[in-house]
Amino acid sequence: MKKRRKSWISSTLQAPVLVVIPFFIVSGFFTIEAGVSLYGSDLFRLGADLSPPGAHLLLAGLGRTDEELERREAPRISEEAVTEQKGGSDELPEPLRLLTRGWNTNWSTRTIEFNELQHGGPPRDGIPSIDNPTFVSVEVASTWLAPNEPVIFTQIEDDTRAYPLQILIWHEIVNDRVGGIPVLVTFCPLCNASILYNRRLEGKEFEFGTSGLLRNSDLVMYDRSTESLWQQLTGEAIVGDLAGKRLDIIPSSIVSFGDFSNQYPKGEVLSRETGYQRRYGENPYTGYESIDQNPFLFKGELDHRLKPMERVVAVSLITAEGKSIDVAYPFRLLSQKEVINDSVEGIDLVVFYTPGTSSALSSSSISEGTDVGASGVYSPQQKGEKLIFVKKGDNIQDIQSGSRWNIFGLAIEGSLEGVKLTPIPHGDFFWFAWAAFKPDTIIYR
Repeated sequence: MKKRRKSWISSTLQAPVLVVIPFFIVSGFFTIEAGVSLYGSDLFRLGADLSPPGAHLLLAGLGRTDEELERREAPRISEEAVTEQKGGSDELPEPLRLLTRGWNTNWSTRTIEFNELQHGGPPRDGIPSIDNPTFVSVEVASTWLAPNEPVIFTQIEDDTRAYPLQILIWHEIVNDRVGGIPVLVTFCPLCNASILYNRRLEGKEFEFGTSGLLRNSDLVMYDRSTESLWQQLTGEAIVGDLAGKRLDIIPSSIVSFGDFSNQYPKGEVLSRETGYQRRYGENPYTGYESIDQNPFLFKGELDHRLKPMERVVAVSLITAEGKSIDVAYPFRLLSQKEVINDSVEGIDLVVFYTPGTSSALSSSSISEGTDVGASGVYSPQQKGEKLIFVKKGDNIQDIQSGSRWNIFGLAIEGSLEGVKLTPIPHGDFFWFAWAAFKPDTIIYR
């Protein structure tokens, strides 16, 4: 049997050889070429050195065989062919047609204009999803996860999972099953957006991958059944047979591994044994989240009510009359108050904050990232009574019973011990990304 050869990238990683490679960055509809010299294992650091576009392209080839690369690589686009399409058109722009050659997407059905899509760098599945995830115990994970590292937390029935961002930052999608429900775990580093969805739609279960495309700098996914394109931040199919359909969101939050392990010592943690070679624990987007940084490949109008890269807790609510309302709570304000009791057109909610969770995007080592803290959003209603919460010292308490609560919305001490608040789906995002899709958002002041 013919032995499969490793890609030149993975081969370089295992040998201290000085190589010079041509580096092509396809940013939307523009091509930049540069010669890059690097030494052996420093190849993995190239993404951080070259900024997010470099990081994105580098992900496309790491740990793949030549056969896989040949099968997945997008065709090169000449500068002559690369022209941005202005305005709406029913005709697929030439750059997009070349990039998606061989796809079975139904381009005739869509909810967006083609010129809203941009190439993020790698080809489709160049950033590989994790389709057969394995899990380890909290005890095993603690050997490679620092207590302050961010993990995506979710719980369905008695099935409790944590998905470390040190893994998701390299894969962006996990197709999993939690509590018997097919779950889509997503993380877009460019928008700092982690969201979980139910992969079952109208009785059919779907598997998702990365398309290599972006819209408003946000990950565009695709399903492997109809090859429709899906917006990660909204869960809506935007191109293809399923255009206009939406996935149901599943409550989740980003918390520290320490908080997760303390509250759920029997919980499961996504394993590093993914089948791919990555420097898990390192951040290829170092410095991207700087508050004065401009978002990568963002073509829309910025909402200047907040700085583009400011973190917000974002919530979408539906009133009794069926009206949709979007609210954003700036982290800089939340970190000062630590508890916000709010009511939006008759909908009561409480927002919790606790320090101790590092950013996955600030430092080259995620465990050394800036402490940005963690949030949780819940309904304060408990047996017909609206609880009011306050911060006393290091504790979150309700004023009615004096019980103490944690970031998971669980009473851990007092007469209400064991009571759990109902979570309200929320996300911790960069402001520019949320505002691009939710321009009528109310900002809590």
